[in-house]
Amino acid sequence: MEGESAALGGDSISPNQTIFQGFEWYLPADHQQWIRLSRSMRDLAALGITSIWIPPATKAMRPTSEGYDAYDLYDLGEFEHHGTKRTKYGDKRELVQLVESANNSGVSILFDAILNHKMGADSTESVRAVKVDPEGMFPLMMNRTKSIGRPTKIKAWTKYDFPGRGEKYSSMKWNKDHFTGVDYDDKSKRNGVWRFQGKDWASDVDEELVNYDFLLGQDIDHSHPEVRRDLFHWVEWLSSQLRLGGLRLDAIKHFSASFLRDFVRHIDQNVDNGTDWFIVGEYWRADAKVLSAYIEYMDHRMSLFDVPLLTNFYNFSKGILTDIRQVFHGSLAAVKPKNAVTIIEPWFLPIAYSIILLRENFGVPCVFWGDLYGTQDPTLPRPPYGNGRIIPRLIRARKLWAYGTEMLYFTDTPSCAGFTRHGHQSRSAGAGLAVIINIGWASTVKQMYVGKDHAGERWSDLLEQTWGEITIDKDGMGNFSVGPRTVSVWVHIYAEGYQDEDTYTFDDRGYSAVEGALDKLKLREPLHTMPAWLQSTSSV
Repeated sequence: MEGESAALGGDSISPNQTIFQGFEWYLPADHQQWIRLSRSMRDLAALGITSIWIPPATKAMRPTSEGYDAYDLYDLGEFEHHGTKRTKYGDKRELVQLVESANNSGVSILFDAILNHKMGADSTESVRAVKVDPEGMFPLMMNRTKSIGRPTKIKAWTKYDFPGRGEKYSSMKWNKDHFTGVDYDDKSKRNGVWRFQGKDWASDVDEELVNYDFLLGQDIDHSHPEVRRDLFHWVEWLSSQLRLGGLRLDAIKHFSASFLRDFVRHIDQNVDNGTDWFIVGEYWRADAKVLSAYIEYMDHRMSLFDVPLLTNFYNFSKGILTDIRQVFHGSLAAVKPKNAVTIIEPWFLPIAYSIILLRENFGVPCVFWGDLYGTQDPTLPRPPYGNGRIIPRLIRARKLWAYGTEMLYFTDTPSCAGFTRHGHQSRSAGAGLAVIINIGWASTVKQMYVGKDHAGERWSDLLEQTWGEITIDKDGMGNFSVGPRTVSVWVHIYAEGYQDEDTYTFDDRGYSAVEGALDKLKLREPLHTMPAWLQSTSSV
């Protein structure tokens, strides 16, 4: 085939990047996660993990919480608060050791930054506020810009004095001036959503609930100059404490996009090696057009999780979608492959992972903790998928063989599809792979081209879903089989690293995941409109 030699030869190419989500919701609150990750670092790096997204490392409202109830961004497990210095995951010393261990292994750390809200204030303040339409029984009728009552005095938890830390690292003490609203009135002992008098929700946020600035806790006012100054200082300070590879930004649909753009530009201009940081945001919306517009607004400087593709995976797993040829339809990776981070949850696993790990130019895949180590949700515990062998093999396949020319076979049948990677000479001596996906109930065979350079090679299914071997013919073609409702990944049996696969078996560490987390996609009908501020504003 024309161009085949170029696909296998040529200059050296960079290794594939793979993110590992180094936690899940039900980790035990034993303050040991930094130590666990440090001990696993060598295996993860050898497997092919290049970045680890760690859970929120800053002090939370509760010592046993997951960290998304952020209390003090400057406390990485160093100061006394609510009876403990450590976070759920460990102390600052152990965190620093984890980051150094990762760097020494060639793995970068992505820090989970909670910039939308604060929780766990040290005391209350009296503030005039108006109650707004909260989230109720009829989601399509909710309107966070609608007031339901007159301004009144409430008692809000908005004073942050940080008595354990004092003024070390930052002298800023937060108060009601630094927030736009809260979700609790301590005077009436009632929950709700109150917007402070004289404050407005940010206009450049998602338009769910008409305006989805407020999410929970004490909503940060990112337009306040003291807030901006302190958050800009914080990220510089953070980079001086930890040698990071980037950030994962939480809940970005809920706070000002213009602030976040300034924040990212500040990183590029003021943080050592900041322009090399990988920055990914969580914008939870299954609309690739909106996500693509947001990426453009951010000057293509940050990536987003591919929620539309995750939604497709969910719909396939539930039988809502049945044509595998449509699996990429409407995904962010289809329109912004360089800015998409692809994630999946604990269903449809081997098929979904084979797609996000082995396809060419399809975003940076993110592997979930529970799929390597197992989960132990109190309601539905489960062991590592495939006895701890299937997902590690797919990650290794990405590291070793998912290079070179790609050919797609996604047109002839709705239940079976495939693709091949022809390999690159600078990676594993040019070894490639062939992936065949079947969502039907009968075994099937598909003829696919893997390149004439592989003629005569004996290939077998790396995942052992199909037994036996095939031989690639003189024209570079092979007849690849797959069982029902599964995926097979075919590789040359003497390819570099093929015999090493069984040395990467991950065991059940007794942790757990949030089963059914995607059910929140069903809570309300999705929006089908572009936020007005994204329509009218171009990147500058």
